[in-house]
Amino acid sequence: MSNDLLALAAAACWAIGSMLSVTPSRHLGAIAFTRWRMFMVAIVLWIITLSLSGWQTMTSTQLITMALSGFIGIFIGDTANFSAMNMLGPRRSGILFSTNALISAVLGFSIFDERMNLQATLGAIMTISGVMIAVMYGRRKTEDHAWEQNHGHHGLGIILGLTAALCHSVSTMIAKPIMTGTMDPILASAIRVSASCGGHMVILGLGIKSARAIQPITLRILGQTALSGVVGMAIGMSLLLLALHLGDVGMVAILSSVTPILLLPLLWIFLRRSPAKGAWIGAILSVTGTALILTR
Repeated sequence: MSNDLLALAAAACWAIGSMLSVTPSRHLGAIAFTRWRMFMVAIVLWIITLSLSGWQTMTSTQLITMALSGFIGIFIGDTANFSAMNMLGPRRSGILFSTNALISAVLGFSIFDERMNLQATLGAIMTISGVMIAVMYGRRKTEDHAWEQNHGHHGLGIILGLTAALCHSVSTMIAKPIMTGTMDPILASAIRVSASCGGHMVILGLGIKSARAIQPITLRILGQTALSGVVGMAIGMSLLLLALHLGDVGMVAILSSVTPILLLPLLWIFLRRSPAKGAWIGAILSVTGTALILTR
């Protein structure tokens, strides 16, 4: 599978994982939810890694680099992202997080001297613009579902959403040089997730109030948390790292940013309401841009 298709597959996993995360995240709180999610994902990834003996090829440099990437991108980034989602809802937080594609493209151009031909550049502009339009204008005026309501300070939610986007981009930049080598993507994901778990255990051990669960965890919430983690993190993040191994940071980030577009049919099914006209326009623009990138 090409790096383009891997990036799109990662976006699909994140879309499904995002849908599965809304209820448990609001039940437990962003930090507690992320901690439980990372802990269960880490177990799954290390079982796979140890069974395949992938850890034997790891060097100290790879370990430190991927741990740093995980701490920034998952511990800080994911916690900020789910905090923004709890405050603003998945649609609004999706607008903010999708800016990571622009940030990554700029960083890839500046740091790794990545270049795109005219067709790919046009496709990238259309894809990113389509994502923004679809999410910004994807809500009907009569929409009153709980997911579309604010739960907390609006300004803080915006700051957290942009922080999540920046952390995701920076962590990708850190991981890129390692992933161009022989680093196993599943092992890389296991290290990144474990670093995030370590950070969460520290703040929990310090007795920080916000790290505690808002409500007691139930078997149903535990199952939803585990499923969202396996789909969105264990599978989605491994696919993204494999895409980085094969392709440029900027292009991978742009293609994986279509998660909000892929969320539209899922929200349609869940809310039983078709997307607004703006969502359709954005989706068409984004799909056209993606097609231009894939055929470049």
